[in-house]
Amino acid sequence: MLYCIQGCAKEKEGEQAMLLKRYGRVFLCCMLVWQSGTLAACGPLNDGADGRMETQEKFKDAGMEDESTEDAGGASKEPFVLEEGGEADDAKLRFGKDCIAEQTFEVSLSEYEERVWFVPCAPSDGGAFHMQIISGEDVLLDISGYVPEALSDAPFSSLDAVSFYDVNYDGNTDIVLVETYGSAAFAAVYYGYPQNGDGEGGFFIQETLSEALSEQTDDLTIPQIRSLLSDGKKNGAFSDYREAYEMVSRLCALESGGEMKYDLISFDADAIPELVAGVNGYFMSLYAFSDGTVHTLMDRWPYGAMGNAGYAYCPGKNSLKNENSDFAGAILYTTYLTSDGGHALEEVAQIQTYQFDDANQNGVPDENEQDSIGRYSVSYLDGRRITEEERASYDAGEYVYLEGRLDAEELKAELNR
Repeated sequence: MLYCIQGCAKEKEGEQAMLLKRYGRVFLCCMLVWQSGTLAACGPLNDGADGRMETQEKFKDAGMEDESTEDAGGASKEPFVLEEGGEADDAKLRFGKDCIAEQTFEVSLSEYEERVWFVPCAPSDGGAFHMQIISGEDVLLDISGYVPEALSDAPFSSLDAVSFYDVNYDGNTDIVLVETYGSAAFAAVYYGYPQNGDGEGGFFIQETLSEALSEQTDDLTIPQIRSLLSDGKKNGAFSDYREAYEMVSRLCALESGGEMKYDLISFDADAIPELVAGVNGYFMSLYAFSDGTVHTLMDRWPYGAMGNAGYAYCPGKNSLKNENSDFAGAILYTTYLTSDGGHALEEVAQIQTYQFDDANQNGVPDENEQDSIGRYSVSYLDGRRITEEERASYDAGEYVYLEGRLDAEELKAELNR
């Protein structure tokens, strides 16, 4: 599917560049998904592993269970075993001389089918701190280390803690680090995405979130970071949707520097509302709640450019509609989606409407076909021509665009009514 940039306001280009910098690989991942012609979130829902290189005493002091070897889902995480007698050399022989052995773990990550090794590497020979995901003898991924701009001239001192868990409720395992450069400690959060058919995926730094956690957390440990993000609760352990959505909005505010707006909507017919979160005119997320668990239905899906008009829902009818266009509206794509019980969105249909006479059937309004634009309309579903009545049958009723109308404090007040 091709996308035409005609009609995109030029003044938004600088702001989109800002969003790409602020939201990093997450925003770009969504853009690549859209440009591939597939309407879907950036990753499937999978159970991730969770663990931290913190002492058991620190977990107990924070009121949290020791999760250093096993998470609630049963996926284990094991550090490289260092026995008395200098076996740290064994880790360096296996993974290289720069391997930080005490923070090297064999772990189950949702992004990979097999268990893998997480191997952090200290800088040497003019290089920089980085991390590798290794399976057997193969380096599956090399992750560049993030350093805050204020510490760009400071030397690497230590990797103090490592955690693997789903920070942003999308079902993928993320990586949280506590590092020290010079004498200053900071947090670094990398969101994880499994590879798609084009090889896009991996772990991508969330600069704004990392900076916010570093600034707002006095005692920079993994338990303190988790306390700040979700009061120390794991997804699946929330008492009700009010508590869960307040924690989601807390994360969104830290991710965006407070730019996010929110709304509570009735997407389906049950009594539990869904949470809308996003930056109006740029991207939208949609969350559902059931049985103590937040489910991400939309993960920062972009709109407002490249012919994408946005996302609309039919209240109480479990129907989402998106209208997207090519060639300044000459071809209209109308996609209908529904929720599979509140855990994910599934595509019901994508209807292609040609609003010009495509005489040579090449899918492009050629020069000799320009005069027919707007004076012709024919729709197709799965390559089959359909009638206007069949096209209209997918509409569930009156649709309302998803948009944020509340700031974080207003949302909190509405949740606590």
